[in-house]
Amino acid sequence: MKQHTGNWPGKTVENTSGICEYAGKHFLLVDIPGTYSIMSHSEEEEIARDYICFGNPDATVVVVDATCLERNLNLVYQIMEITPKIIVCVNLLDEAKKKGIQVDLKELQKQLGVPVVGTIARKKKTLKRLIEIVQKVCTGEIKPQPKQITYIPVIENSIAILNSKLQNIIPKEKNYLLRWISLKIIDGEPKILSSIQQNLKIKIYEIVEKEMIEIEEILRKQDIYSKTKIDKIITSIVLTAEKVSEQVISYKKHSYQERDRKIDKILTSKKFGIPIMLLFLGFILWLTIVGANYPSSLLSSFFEWGENQLLLAFEWIHTPTWITGIILDGIYRTVTWVVSVMLPPMAIFFPIFTLLEDLGVLPRIAFNLDKYFKKACSSGKQALTMCMGLGCNAAGVVGCRIIDSPRGKLIGILTNSFMPCNGRFPFLITIATIFIGSFFTGIFSSIASTLAVLVIIILGIVLTLGVSKILSKTILKGFPSSFILELPPYRKPQVGKILIRSIFDRTLFVLRKSH
Repeated sequence: MKQHTGNWPGKTVENTSGICEYAGKHFLLVDIPGTYSIMSHSEEEEIARDYICFGNPDATVVVVDATCLERNLNLVYQIMEITPKIIVCVNLLDEAKKKGIQVDLKELQKQLGVPVVGTIARKKKTLKRLIEIVQKVCTGEIKPQPKQITYIPVIENSIAILNSKLQNIIPKEKNYLLRWISLKIIDGEPKILSSIQQNLKIKIYEIVEKEMIEIEEILRKQDIYSKTKIDKIITSIVLTAEKVSEQVISYKKHSYQERDRKIDKILTSKKFGIPIMLLFLGFILWLTIVGANYPSSLLSSFFEWGENQLLLAFEWIHTPTWITGIILDGIYRTVTWVVSVMLPPMAIFFPIFTLLEDLGVLPRIAFNLDKYFKKACSSGKQALTMCMGLGCNAAGVVGCRIIDSPRGKLIGILTNSFMPCNGRFPFLITIATIFIGSFFTGIFSSIASTLAVLVIIILGIVLTLGVSKILSKTILKGFPSSFILELPPYRKPQVGKILIRSIFDRTLFVLRKSH
């Protein structure tokens, strides 16, 4: 696929696909959005759930984090309810080892009833075993037998009542969904039921109307009402995941996690978090401005020499003046000026920005900004999309799909343009250097230019918060949605991939578009 997955949640909110060849066969791998649940509370959860349920995949690989397995097992059990062809991939075993966490993969496979494969995704050799298991599940050589969650007796009895009614109505090829559909009818989540009716082309409410009256009466006698049904269901899943985790995970004392926490106490501090974030940004901009001056000057001199050589060549072949003017004064000079001015700052800024993303710093920035978006009556996820806007406004706008509420999405989309994206930074840096930096000499020139660009970014953040507040209090009134913000571990960045990705995927792409 050659896709870039960032070291933070919410980076991908749509399905992407790629082809993999193994054992003489081609496999279409579909990467669905990362999520903690498929209970349909956000758009990425709906996309993931609908594809697994109704996309007819030959196998579903659930990638879980070895450093927080218990939380991820909640998702595993939810998916095991909607498809039997499941493979659990326990990734980040290297990170788990650093934290003193050991996962008994054989015992986990026994407890779940499905194939379990341990991987370290950075090491390609660990992925061979995974694709081998995928191939065997797809061909039927391995037939997973997922162990279902056992709910409290009253829920199980309700499922049995609905199963007896639906078993002759649900298409045979979707028979494995029977228990899950019954559970969702009891749950009563409108979005999920609507999706089931649309994809299976059945009117569920009309079919089970009498049964639901009976079930509601049974649940009422057990003091289980509409608001507590989902709690009872989730509690059973959580307790099962906790029980399995206790049996398959062992811990050793280690200082790795303490290191992360010590760093987080500084970077996410109420007093120092925002100032450190601004210092980070200021340093990046200063380094970009100072570092871009010398290569920009070299490129300008090189292109000027090239222009003189071309001029001599045109004179030698007696080219008409009007053609020389179009090619040299028009096309050549415009293109080379843009390249000499924009290429150096982009070649410096983009790799550094990508480096911060790989390190895990961007989620900390979003964490620091979350409380300000709460005060602006907006979703905390908007902090993530705003940070994405620094890289590319188009990505920031598309990323707004991770915001649950329609009003929150609209606010995020409307305000994302206030953040200067990577295509604007070279222009801002150039303007700041010419109009602000020219008033100073030496190192003070670059410092003044940096402060000017930093003020523009801060102004963009202030405008984003201010306009979000105004929209939330006027034409887009409503309650802000909640979200889970995961602070991933600090990881050693892959410098080679960062350089290649930032130069080819970002720098040259923006440079080409600028022409």
